Amino acid sequence: MPPRRRPAVPATAVEFAANSPRAHLDPFLHYLRAECGMSDNTIAAYGTDLRQWLDWLDEHHIQSLQQVDLKLLAKYLERLRARNLAVTTVARRLVSLKMYFRYLVLDGVLPESSVDLLASPKLWQYLPTVLSPETVDQLLAAPSQEDSYPLRDRALLAVMYATGCRASEVAGLRLRDIHLDENYCRCLGKGNKERIVGLNPVAVAAVEAYLAHERPQIVGSRDADGLFVTRSGRAFTRITVWHIVKKYAARVGIEKKVSPHTLRHSFATHMLAGGAEIRALQELLGHASIRTTQIYTHVEHSRLKAVHAKCHPRG
Repeated sequence: MPPRRRPAVPATAVEFAANSPRAHLDPFLHYLRAECGMSDNTIAAYGTDLRQWLDWLDEHHIQSLQQVDLKLLAKYLERLRARNLAVTTVARRLVSLKMYFRYLVLDGVLPESSVDLLASPKLWQYLPTVLSPETVDQLLAAPSQEDSYPLRDRALLAVMYATGCRASEVAGLRLRDIHLDENYCRCLGKGNKERIVGLNPVAVAAVEAYLAHERPQIVGSRDADGLFVTRSGRAFTRITVWHIVKKYAARVGIEKKVSPHTLRHSFATHMLAGGAEIRALQELLGHASIRTTQIYTHVEHSRLKAVHAKCHPRG
């Protein structure tokens, strides 16, 4: 008896699978890693944003990319705004969609990207949280003998404020990246781009004290090349950095919502207030676009307007 043949898959079913909005997500994320060289954190953020969008499409019974038009995308953005999400969050999700649709066009899945017709939210309206220099000093002085590793924590906070590095960049610092004699360190930023950032005397002294007195006790005989390590000798993660910043911000009574990025925002704003040029600041922060750095000019302008309103007799 001849073997039974499998029924042929209809062309319409194959076409339907190829046009499914979810079908191309994993290849897209692989493209971001292999072709664009994006960091794992950035790729994870794109994946989270797009999965939430795909879940929203499922709720509205959208099963084909051909059904996704400008009207539908605008409806999705309105849904995000109705949830009172931060402007930067909405903008990032829009960027995720634009990147995804551009990939679909590049891969020949779609003839054009309708997402590009959507305007981004006005990011200049968003002003990041910035601490005053006095508050930063209080934060740096917060670690005490009551803490398990006060020298390590103080060094971490001092390096973050001195360099303006992201939490993941500070967590990824290795011993060979630190050059205390020459007051600088090398950090690996987004897209695996390496840059050199300066260390001020406060940060240098804090790191020297940590390396001399605490890190050898923490590491012991274990082989660890991370600069900042946990009690088990493992290198910090960005979550570890986040917890330490939050801990000391709460201790000194900072009422604002503080995160590791708050120290980065404070670094950039204080640099501009001290006379730093915007292009130099862009390089120090590792921004690919000057437009990202320009948000801090609005922060400084807002601060000056507040000072004027408070101090001028006709303010």
